[in-house]
Amino acid sequence: MKPLLILVILATAATAVDSWPQFRGPDGNGVIAGPSPREWSATEGIAWKTRLPGYGWSSPVVAKGKIVVTTSAEKNGKTILGAHAYSLADGSEQWSVDLFEPTEAELKALHPKNSLATPTPLVIDEAVYVHFGHMGTAALKLDDGSTIWTRKISYPPMHGNGSSPIAAGDFIVINVDAEKDPAVYALNRNDGTTAWKTPRDAEVARKFSFCTPTLVTHDGRPQIISPGSGMVGTYRPTDGKLLWKLDYGEGFSVVPRPVVGKGHVYLATGFLKPKLLAIRLDGATGDVTDSHLAWTVDRRIPKTPSFLIANEQVIVLDDGGFLSGFDMKSGDELWRERLAGNFSASPLLCGDTLYCLTEDGIAYVLELKKDGAEILSEIDMGDRLFASPAVIDGHLILRSEKHLWKISGR
Repeated sequence: MKPLLILVILATAATAVDSWPQFRGPDGNGVIAGPSPREWSATEGIAWKTRLPGYGWSSPVVAKGKIVVTTSAEKNGKTILGAHAYSLADGSEQWSVDLFEPTEAELKALHPKNSLATPTPLVIDEAVYVHFGHMGTAALKLDDGSTIWTRKISYPPMHGNGSSPIAAGDFIVINVDAEKDPAVYALNRNDGTTAWKTPRDAEVARKFSFCTPTLVTHDGRPQIISPGSGMVGTYRPTDGKLLWKLDYGEGFSVVPRPVVGKGHVYLATGFLKPKLLAIRLDGATGDVTDSHLAWTVDRRIPKTPSFLIANEQVIVLDDGGFLSGFDMKSGDELWRERLAGNFSASPLLCGDTLYCLTEDGIAYVLELKKDGAEILSEIDMGDRLFASPAVIDGHLILRSEKHLWKISGR
């Protein structure tokens, strides 16, 4: 096996980037440095706009001058799941590939708010990995979209899928938090076979969740932090051994991706009433439920959008539009702002420019400060926004319900 490639999730921002290989960016935490647009409209300040051939909420990934998204589309009376690549320069289609044809039974599990193409692709080297949960996973050549391998892990989902794959050395890792027998899987990157599978260690009434795991190294120990229903488990990347766990009761349908900073992991516990937990990483081994929980906040915590770290605060946007800053050490709420709308996309921070996207298609552009956030622009994109954005070389990449956008600003 090649040396393990560790994606260390930092509390500080990544530098300005020319690639966006996974959900929430290069470090998976929704924070980068560098310039980005602050003002545009649906018709002005747009470098290009491309109509998408299908539907889905997967966020765009970018590498080697290509933007890749996944979709579901109706073709000849059948539902087809596919992947598509577009030129970063001008939005022209570079390749398009049909991958899976789900059965009627597989389609029935979908929640009205979800899509059939919600998990975000993952780019590693010359390959892009696309994931449709129980309906199939595929590795494609980034250059031309040709298939390297396909794999299908059948399981009974609840409300569809949402967890995106992550990289861990020679593996891609996915959460399979199904209605029954939830587990964490590692698939071999070269052929899609199972490298390891670790069942969830929690007895809860509702087993389904949709969280994307996070790979970190703490005190020299690599670990995959993977929240699920009722618990967060941390797993050894090489073989899936459970390193430590913390139980948080009957929380389920967990979505927000955890973030790490100052020796703690910050995560949400899902429905019905989500909590924000800060868990100490130092010395975490075995069951740490009674020993490593630093603090808990149980008001205005998101069920869907992930959070980010800035100004020594955990910045949280809940589904109903409350934007808050919590002190990383104490959990004290330092400030709170209210944005109109409902939110599913995760916020993105580029320098001190914060993007928050409503489900109805309003893009809020704010300036983030230590004591709050000031709204700079409210832009009606005329199209629903559920996918999380990307920033590449000072341009904002948005995926809306019907279109892919490259925004230069004005």
